[in-house]
Amino acid sequence: MSDFDSRLLTDLPRRNRIFRFRPAVIIAVPLVAILFQVYVPRFFQYLGFLELPLLVTVYFSLMRRQPVSGVLFGAAIGLGQDSLSHQPLGMFGIVKTLVGYFAASVSLRFDVDNPVIQFVLGFFFFFFHQFFYWVLARALLGQQFDFRVQQTLILGLLNAIVALPLFLLLDKMKE
Repeated sequence: MSDFDSRLLTDLPRRNRIFRFRPAVIIAVPLVAILFQVYVPRFFQYLGFLELPLLVTVYFSLMRRQPVSGVLFGAAIGLGQDSLSHQPLGMFGIVKTLVGYFAASVSLRFDVDNPVIQFVLGFFFFFFHQFFYWVLARALLGQQFDFRVQQTLILGLLNAIVALPLFLLLDKMKE
């Protein structure tokens, strides 16, 4: 094997790297995000716009770059969030499963280590999450509430802004 061949085998392109995390990180970070989502807005209502379980789902799905693990991760976080919230069981599970799958699929095509792409994906997946939650609430539960596009766009921008430092913090937990 030549030097060129060994470099091809060892130097994977940046967009094809799969990052690993310690099991404690994979369990603790989503649990903290879910607990934050459920309990912190009760005391600080202005933080109710943050969707940390969604951002954690997006981050781990982007970094793992495997759609199956994105699906499992999104389902676990979504069902955990459902079990602690007052929402019907399964709604967040379904929506976050879709987000996990699509985030992992997107990471196969793009270099998701770029902060601009992370910002855009954070915004996009917040909007995606809110839209599909609205669709499922109308279709499965028969709830009639409005989808406020302007409010969702603004909250998407705020969540994307929060996603950047959160992703940097989570990057330090990679193996």
